[in-house]
Amino acid sequence: MGEKPLHETIADADFARRRAEARARLDALDPAKNGGGDPFRRDWFAAVYALAEGDAAKVPWGNLAPHPLLADWLATRRLDGMRALDIGGGLGDNAAALAGQGARVTSFDLVADAVAWANKRFPALDFQTADLFAAPPDWAEAFDFVNEIYTLQALPAGLLPQARQAIAGFLKPGGKLLVVARAREDDQTIEGPPWPLCRSDLLAFERFGLQLETLEDIPPGATPSRHWRALFGKIR
Repeated sequence: MGEKPLHETIADADFARRRAEARARLDALDPAKNGGGDPFRRDWFAAVYALAEGDAAKVPWGNLAPHPLLADWLATRRLDGMRALDIGGGLGDNAAALAGQGARVTSFDLVADAVAWANKRFPALDFQTADLFAAPPDWAEAFDFVNEIYTLQALPAGLLPQARQAIAGFLKPGGKLLVVARAREDDQTIEGPPWPLCRSDLLAFERFGLQLETLEDIPPGATPSRHWRALFGKIR
C-alpha cells in the first residue's frame, strides 16, 4: 500500500474495495447512524481499529499520508522548537508531518490500538492514549500549537461547545490552533456522521479566548469535498 495522493481518494483498486467493505460494516455498528447510543461513539472508534486487524484500508481515515490541507499549510512554515499537540492522531501521519517541520509533538487518540499502531509506524514520536473530554491536567495551556483535523466533525452538535473549550484550553497564551474540517453553510443540514462544520461553528472558538486569524473556504480539489482551514491565536 503506497501513500494515497488525495485524502479519501483511493487509487489502488484493492485498497478501495477493502475500505468500502469496512465502511459498510462500520456503518452498521455506528450508534450515530442507528438511532442513538453513546454520543461520544467511544465503542465505535475502538471497533474501527479492532476490526481493521492491521489493515489501514479498513480505517476510514487511514490513508497513510498527512491530510493534504495540513501538508500544504506546513509546506511554507516551520514549527521549530514549538510544543505541538495533535488531536485524534489515528495512524500518526499528521503528527509525523508536524515533527518534520521541527515541532516537538505529542499526539493522542482515544483508542489504545490506534496509539500502538502509530507508535509502531513512528517510534521516535510521542503517542499517548487520552480522551479529549478528560485530558491530562498537565496539558492545560501547555502547547504552542494545536492541530485539530476531523475530530469536531465526528461529534454531534451538542458536544461541540465542550470540545471547543477543551481544545482552546490546551493552548498557551499566544499559541496557535489549526482546524481542518469539512464545510457546510450555516443554514444547510447534512446528515452525518461526519457532520461538516459551518462558519459559526468555527467562530464559536472566540468564546474561549481565541481570535480568528485566517479562514479559508477551500473548494473540492485536494480533497473530494469543500473544506474549511482556519487558524486561531490565543489571546495573551
